[in-house]
Formats: sequence, C-alpha cells, structure tokens
Amino acid sequence: MALFFDTEWFDAAVAKAGLSRAILAQALGLNETQLAEVWKDQRELSVHEVAIMAVLLAVPPEEIAHHAGISTPIPGTAEPKAQTGLDEVNRRLARIEAALAELTALVKARP
Repeated sequence: MALFFDTEWFDAAVAKAGLSRAILAQALGLNETQLAEVWKDQRELSVHEVAIMAVLLAVPPEEIAHHAGISTPIPGTAEPKAQTGLDEVNRRLARIEAALAELTALVKARP
C-alpha cells in the first residue's frame, strides 16, 4: 500500500495533460474504481503503471513514484511498453474521431 498519495498533485498533472481520471484509468488498463483506490492510497501503482503515467503526464517516473509515495522500484526500461500502450490509446482515439466525423457528415447531409 502507498505511504502517501499526493491527490492534489496528480489531479493537477492530469488536468495539465488535458486528460481525465477516466482516460488515465483506461490507459493504465484499470477501471475507474481501481484508479480511485490508487487515489485513496488503497492500491499501489505497479512499475508498469508508473511508466505509463510518466509518459502520459510528461514527467519522469521518479516524480510519479515520489508523488505516489510508493516503494515500487522506478521503471528503467518500461517506457517502450508504456509507449506501446499510449500508441494504442492514440489509435483508438483516431478511430473514434473518424467515426464522429462520418456521423457528423451524415447528419449534415440529411434533408
């Protein structure tokens, strides 16, 4: 379990990155309840999750670990794995945006 989770710092970092807790949870492969447990110090982040959060929030993994107050080792080579997850999220977002554009065009084309 985490020693101290800096909720305010994480909320600010998530907002600064233009994300939400829901998006962050999805990128981490967690549901929103599991992410809420992290925020409440009821669940510790894994090395992989620290790496993904570092990429998404554009901060070093050490900073994530520090503000999470965790004893989890800092990831060293996990970034390529985190980047793969981020790439998948970006691909999914692109598909959603394309589908939305198609639907918008269909609605506008209706008489």
